[in-house]
Amino acid sequence: MSDGTKIYDLTGKVAVIAGGGGALGSSIACGLAQAGAQCAVTNVTLDKAEYVASQLAEACGHAKGYELDVADEKATEALCEEIYREFGKVDILVNCVGGNLKDATTSPEQSFFDLPLDALRQVMELNFMSSVVKPCQVFGKGMLDNPNGGSIINISSMSAIRPLTRIVGYSAAKAAVNNFTEWLAVYFAKELGKKIRVNAIAPGFFLTAQNQFLLTNDRTGELTDRGKTIIGHTPMGDFGVGEDLIGAALWLASDASRFVTGICVPVDGGFSAFSGV
Repeated sequence: MSDGTKIYDLTGKVAVIAGGGGALGSSIACGLAQAGAQCAVTNVTLDKAEYVASQLAEACGHAKGYELDVADEKATEALCEEIYREFGKVDILVNCVGGNLKDATTSPEQSFFDLPLDALRQVMELNFMSSVVKPCQVFGKGMLDNPNGGSIINISSMSAIRPLTRIVGYSAAKAAVNNFTEWLAVYFAKELGKKIRVNAIAPGFFLTAQNQFLLTNDRTGELTDRGKTIIGHTPMGDFGVGEDLIGAALWLASDASRFVTGICVPVDGGFSAFSGV
């Protein structure tokens, strides 16, 4: 009988956490480091990446922060080369970069018919092409040389599974992430015959600096109307915190999910399961 804890051990593995300087990405990076993975952390600003890496080094012994604007394709390619020089290989890739634009969001002042296509293209580019497809091309190609394969984890969203009001561009981009995750999983396994697994995690509603003003009143701390609606449709009756993603990420990154590929794991307090009745 195998040791149930050892299959989660990432000692000797190298993980790249793109967007690891953010609230959710840094939590995932922390969990992987605590399991023994050496970590390369990227962020659009170097100071945040270096700060997170300095914290991780205490757990895993080797971590480094890098500045990366995923919109710059050449920068992604150059970073991959730099990480390989520093760490020698990549076993785990976590794509955790994303965001939204006001101009790609409907509101009482801006109907769907008035949304500028350029804004929708930017959101699609940020959340899908630049942050998922390109890193999978660049780092995934390097993973082909790994004798034991590797694991790619794309961070999706609950809006990919149950499209949310207003955020039309973001929802469409994250739905593309889910579809691409399935496609790439099959491509690696069937067409290339490689043990490179590709999965996704779809967080539910997590309080972050980016969305807190939409969900809570900054003066009283009470829930906004949108916040109340979300909690009312979340059976567990709470928002998620970054640490809630660690278990799913560690499972997908480790040998514990050796035979799992092409899935999207909801971490949402039951939001996607609840019909509203």
